[in-house]
Amino acid sequence: MKAFLYVGLGGAIGAMARYGFSMKAAIPINTLLINILGSILIGFIAQLALSSHVSPQLVLLIKTGICGGFTTFSTFSLETFQLIEKKAWLPAVSYIFTSVMLCVGYLWECMVPVY
Repeated sequence: MKAFLYVGLGGAIGAMARYGFSMKAAIPINTLLINILGSILIGFIAQLALSSHVSPQLVLLIKTGICGGFTTFSTFSLETFQLIEKKAWLPAVSYIFTSVMLCVGYLWECMVPVY
């Protein structure tokens, strides 16, 4: 039962943070920035959990709760669909490529051990 509370608390924090970032721009740059920040945070906490003693509750709070509430893949999908619907092919493809490459790249950077 405590695990649900950690996830719920983290989800509330993440959702409120996402709302704070959610001012709409002409292009969906805010969603891209949220997904990049979320990828950095989830990569950092995942690596930290692997390399040191971090409480499982803190990992659950941050990784599942905050990152789950903060990142916006469903919003990314909707915004991409809306660009495609408008036949804005170049912005749609650019947005998909940039989002995936930057988010996976930043997560990779956080997960690769530093020597």
